[in-house]
Amino acid sequence: MNQNNDLTEGKVSSKLLSFFFPMLFTNLFQQIYSVADTAIVGKGLGDNALGAVGNLSSLSLLIIGFSTGMTGGFAVIFAQNYGLGNISAVRKSIVLSVKLSVAMTIILTITGCILLKPILILMQTDKALISDGLKYGYIILGGLTATVAYNLCSSILRSLGDSKTPAIAIILSSAVNIALDYLFIFICNASVEDAAFATIFTQALSAFICFLKIKHTSNLQFCKEDFDRDKEMCLLLLKNGMPMALMNAITALGCMVVQRSVNDYGSRYTSAYSVCSKYLNLFMLPSLTSGFAISAFVSQNYGAGKTKRIRQGIRVCVVIALVSYLLLGSVIVFLPKQLAVFMLNESETISLTSQYLRICGVGLILINLLFVYRNAVQGLGYPFIPMLSGIVEMILRILAIILLLPSIGFQATAYAELIAWIGALLLNIVGFKRYICRINVNTGGQK
Repeated sequence: MNQNNDLTEGKVSSKLLSFFFPMLFTNLFQQIYSVADTAIVGKGLGDNALGAVGNLSSLSLLIIGFSTGMTGGFAVIFAQNYGLGNISAVRKSIVLSVKLSVAMTIILTITGCILLKPILILMQTDKALISDGLKYGYIILGGLTATVAYNLCSSILRSLGDSKTPAIAIILSSAVNIALDYLFIFICNASVEDAAFATIFTQALSAFICFLKIKHTSNLQFCKEDFDRDKEMCLLLLKNGMPMALMNAITALGCMVVQRSVNDYGSRYTSAYSVCSKYLNLFMLPSLTSGFAISAFVSQNYGAGKTKRIRQGIRVCVVIALVSYLLLGSVIVFLPKQLAVFMLNESETISLTSQYLRICGVGLILINLLFVYRNAVQGLGYPFIPMLSGIVEMILRILAIILLLPSIGFQATAYAELIAWIGALLLNIVGFKRYICRINVNTGGQK
């Protein structure tokens, strides 16, 4: 094993932080691209074009989130075998994950293209937004292969302790994407389709960079035996991948119901909700990254039988979540209007966005901690609780919207998020404590 990538040895805080920061830069550049892309579309093509693209965020979360959850579940198996020192099982599980990902991509692409227009109509999308939404959506779905390829390749590298290569890939691809968006929209007077093509191209670029690293990794020199059929390993991958994929899909369904309810109030609500989602994704970034880090850390140490290090790792990531809340939550609470003005033009849309951001800024600590505990439970190899928490999130979010939106307006979308986060967080904290205690009993104490 490469000692630099081995998360089962060394000082816990140093190992986690050295693994965490490259991933943070990776996710930061992804979100910078996302925010810049939104700003370019909004300022260059207008609020309606921004709303058309943003209106697809829930559907993207459903389809792309499903694939991300699946590859993330696969990564748990990669990391557990790596922590155990069983490199042969790592290679075999990677080969099987590629086959499963190809099948998944074909199914999701076909299903997404068939259901895109009916879903936009079902969500009560404003007629002015449907045309651009379809153009953008079909291109993104058609290029889903590139997205899944990057998700799988980066998951493989991170599960083996390499968070630097995905960071390099995203930094390069994000810079290219922003440049292409600016070129197409402001210089060439292009449309949303060109922004979609730029996204697909740069996803393929990032996947290719990660693939090259995997190809030249000494532990991953595949041999003929790695391609043999292994039904047991295939079922294990699906056992971990499917619940996480379903969790993301279920969460997305709840968001789609919220989006549908928001769309009933017109394009201003749609555009405001789109911008709010972009900013929320940006400011929850450090805790999201700590979740990715703790998943790989817990998986490797679970494979090595080191439960004491797992508890220590949780404490480090909780501190990251708290620091993130103090630094970034305050920005959202005190500067919501300035954030809204950066992307939007109309005063009413800016006002709606400011309301949402201020409320979610106060409750940001909830989602920060949720990422830590949900990924820790997943890393232990118990994906049922995270999946169940996705169901709880969906139910609470939908109930809150149904009950609050008619009475308090757009602010209900923010309160729905807080309520959903509380329910999911409590469930994952209880699940983590239960499973870690069970592991201690089975191993006769902490190692």
